[in-house]
Amino acid sequence: MEASALVDPKDTLERQNAKLLTIVGTLMRRAEARPDTTGVAYAQFERAVRLEEEVRARTLELEHALDLLNTSNASLARANAEAQAARANLANAIETVQEGFALFDANETLVLCNTRFGKHMRDVHHLFKPGLPFADYVRIVSQSPFLELPDGTTPQEWQDRRMTRHREQHVVFNARMAGDRWLQVSEHRTRDGGTVVLQTDVTDMMLIERQERERLLDDQARLIKATLEHLKQGVGIFDREARLVGWNRRLGELLSIPLRRFRLGLPFATIFEQLSRKLAFQSAADAEALCTWASQTRARAALTFEVELGADRILAVFAQTMPDGGFVISFTDITTERRALRAISQVNETLERRVQDRTLELRDALADAERANASKSRFVAAASHDLLQPLSAAKLYMAALDSDLDNDEHRDRLAKASSALQSVEDILGALLDISRLDSGRAAVHRAQIPLGVLLRQLHDEFAPAARDKNLRFDLRAPDTTVQSDATYLRRILQNLIANALRYTDQGRVLIGTRRRGDCVTVEIWDTGPGIALDQQTKVFDEFHRIHAPASPAEGLGLGLAIVERACRLLDHPLSLQSDPGRGTRFCVTLPLACAPAAPNPSLPPVPPDRTPLAHRIILLVENDAELREAITMTLENWGAEVLSCGSDVEALDLLREIDIAPDVVLADYQLENGATGTDLISVLRALYGPLPACVITANRDPEVTALCQKLQAPLLHKPLDLEHLQKALQNAPNPDA
Repeated sequence: MEASALVDPKDTLERQNAKLLTIVGTLMRRAEARPDTTGVAYAQFERAVRLEEEVRARTLELEHALDLLNTSNASLARANAEAQAARANLANAIETVQEGFALFDANETLVLCNTRFGKHMRDVHHLFKPGLPFADYVRIVSQSPFLELPDGTTPQEWQDRRMTRHREQHVVFNARMAGDRWLQVSEHRTRDGGTVVLQTDVTDMMLIERQERERLLDDQARLIKATLEHLKQGVGIFDREARLVGWNRRLGELLSIPLRRFRLGLPFATIFEQLSRKLAFQSAADAEALCTWASQTRARAALTFEVELGADRILAVFAQTMPDGGFVISFTDITTERRALRAISQVNETLERRVQDRTLELRDALADAERANASKSRFVAAASHDLLQPLSAAKLYMAALDSDLDNDEHRDRLAKASSALQSVEDILGALLDISRLDSGRAAVHRAQIPLGVLLRQLHDEFAPAARDKNLRFDLRAPDTTVQSDATYLRRILQNLIANALRYTDQGRVLIGTRRRGDCVTVEIWDTGPGIALDQQTKVFDEFHRIHAPASPAEGLGLGLAIVERACRLLDHPLSLQSDPGRGTRFCVTLPLACAPAAPNPSLPPVPPDRTPLAHRIILLVENDAELREAITMTLENWGAEVLSCGSDVEALDLLREIDIAPDVVLADYQLENGATGTDLISVLRALYGPLPACVITANRDPEVTALCQKLQAPLLHKPLDLEHLQKALQNAPNPDA
């Protein structure tokens, strides 16, 4: 049997030791009382020894536990003493604080407060004891007669407002107490969620502040008085009851009223009665408006008007509401300003009459200039049209004559004559371009243009001219799509390239492009004589040539003028850089297109073919007999069968008579009696179906171009280019059904 089974572990150590000692004593007595014959006594003795050892061990443990308990009791006693001392120190410290102090725990219950807390409310001061809820504290304070509530505020309203402020993180406010005393109440939060309330007597500070405010008000009043006396305006100040409370000496001077008549509390109505006898209001409405405005007590807008005092003085009246409900009225002498304005007005009227007369003169001069310009443009267009008719005929006759001449000398003369006619055609075309650009009637049709394809075509076109002058002619232009007008862009680049080749006698001409952001710049370089700095702006003038060739067939100085006007029309920046003796560079900047354009469908030059229009029936309608005969001869040389007519009526009669529909219609735009070739094409298509057709004209009006595009009829300008004429007739499209 184990010794531990003889005692209850739940018993205290003293109880367990007592039981063990009793058991040991009993066993010892039994062992001593009877002899040990079987060894039982020895066994009991051993158990007694073990029990004694356990008793000794338990005793030691008990002594250790008692030591620990004594130590803990000593520490607890010291802690209690320290706590009592700290509490006493805290109470002493709180009592030494000059402000009222109260501590509320996290449950909004008063923990402690000093004797100064709430001392200004003697009727409830004895109620501020530990255990008081914060809400009850506020209720008690709100009902105390020692608390002076703001006007119109009930104790319940003050209590509700105080509890609302209590929920804020930081609270500071002033409370007025009986006896004209003031308390500043502030709340501070503790770490455990409690609240510390401090009450500070700020009566002395409030009195000092009040005295300082009164002193400032007195100083301010003296300053305002001094300021009013130094103003050029006459000023009167009225309170919210419309009674006079302030004025300056200038007021009496301007209104011619003795100062002794002004006194504090004088009603505005009395002053207005005096004013109405002296001042002449511009209208009765102004006088009534001022009287009504001054009698109002609610917010009102500023009021301003002018009055006359006598025959030679004008006063500006300005009335303005003040924040306290009163108002200020000022009178300003503006006689000098009004006289100056009257004089300025008279001067302005004189100037306006002069400007108007000058404007009429300039308008008449501008109208004359516009009429002259329009007349010039009409003359150039009409003259060019009249010249292009025989020029086309002459070119066609020469083209027909070329196939009939066998003598080389005659062919050479014919080639020179053709070259001369081509120069005349270029000059007339340039004049038409200048006229159209100057007239402002040039239409722009922007589209996506494959710049690389266009530059390669121009390079091929001018390559023979470069070879004739033994010039190196290079092109560096990757495929790029730009946004521009195809016709004008081609003409710009043609003129710039032709200009570079014309004035370069040796060396090189280079065409290249540079990509710069969302733009691309076309550059034409040459190694010609260059252009002096003082001549670089003049090269864009009409008929201005710096290095004039011997023959006017080489140009009249219109190419760069056309380039400058076309670039300005298309909004393509144009620049020039030149180094005399080394060469010139022209640059045209073009905007990149948003998407790549479709490949240019233009075809390379058609190789010579003696009968490209064999067995094709062509209806030719041209009112000019010589040009009609020349075109007929050219078309017959190309193998076509030509139905030649001089008018639209003749053409319709001929087709009815022979009862044959032509393969292609070639009609002049301007026919006799106001008829047009486009109208004739529409009539023929109505009679014979969708006939292919081409229109020839010397009229370069954009409306004609748009009309031909609508009819899907290629437009050829006079003088006719034989290669273009042949292509148009061969490839004339069938109109859409």
